[in-house]
Amino acid sequence: MFGRKTKAVTPLDGVDVVLADLDGVVYTGPAAIPFAIDSLNRAAESIRVGYITNNASRTDQSVADHLTELGLTVAATDVVTSPQAAVRLLAEQAAPGSSILVVGGDGLVDEVQKAGFVVTRSALDDPAAVIQGFAPEVGWTELAEASFALASDVEGGGIPWIATNTDWTIPVARGIAPGNGTLVSAVHSAVGRLPIVAGKPEIAIFTEAVNRFQARHALFVGDRLDTDILGSNRAGIPSVLVLTGVDKAKHVLAADADSRPTFILGDLRELHEPYPETSFSRDRTTATVAGAAVRIRGNDVEITAEGDGAINLLRAACAIIWASGRPIYGLKVPERLTLWR
Repeated sequence: MFGRKTKAVTPLDGVDVVLADLDGVVYTGPAAIPFAIDSLNRAAESIRVGYITNNASRTDQSVADHLTELGLTVAATDVVTSPQAAVRLLAEQAAPGSSILVVGGDGLVDEVQKAGFVVTRSALDDPAAVIQGFAPEVGWTELAEASFALASDVEGGGIPWIATNTDWTIPVARGIAPGNGTLVSAVHSAVGRLPIVAGKPEIAIFTEAVNRFQARHALFVGDRLDTDILGSNRAGIPSVLVLTGVDKAKHVLAADADSRPTFILGDLRELHEPYPETSFSRDRTTATVAGAAVRIRGNDVEITAEGDGAINLLRAACAIIWASGRPIYGLKVPERLTLWR
């Protein structure tokens, strides 16, 4: 369920490209997450490492500069952004050189201009499409201009609308803040239609990354089930959920079938450690991972053996709950499992 069925191997075995999310995986705000830099540098000694971000507010170069300051060796071409994927979709919807209404920051403006489009901020310029991404400065005026532009040509279905991503939240240094999904939702409420989405969990951004790095056996590392893991599953890419960002133990225990990761890690050091196999009892009521055993009896989820480390208890609990096919709200789960550590 969590990977290969033979002897214990690391999540990196057989991988030719690691695709890492940024917020919640490499850093939170400006600061690096503990162990992330050393672990990714170690991976880069033998495997290509690329970075994928839904954050549309920065250019690929500014992201690369930030990662370099944190201690990684990163060029702009190693960074795949949702604006890049969005502009690839835009090119399929709008004629070259046409005027595009941009809602967002420098990262999005830069990619639109590099693709040969003309940037406008006003619906009065009769734009051929609207492209929308997150930036901290986006406010009511920008959202209103997008709404005015999208409400035009109603009989023809309206002009194309492309969103870089629809993340409801974004982790920042002070905590969790509203993301681009909230801003897209505001426009949706005004115009009654939905955009084409480029970023995770849609596959456009994964396709962009796989093609750029010519990956044959990629591994994606993320911290969110609803965008990172769901998107990598849709793209057919094995995934790692690392518990250093938005989603924690209680979320992965409750993950639906489409949002379950291949591997669950406490931090990125475990990329380089053997990943233990999961075994089930004959009646499939108990799952065991490295001596940690969790069973379902009636409606109760029970820890029956401590095993080797709290992370293995979580892995065993996920295995038995997922295998049961039962929704977590119908089970009594020990608080210790939901807190993890």
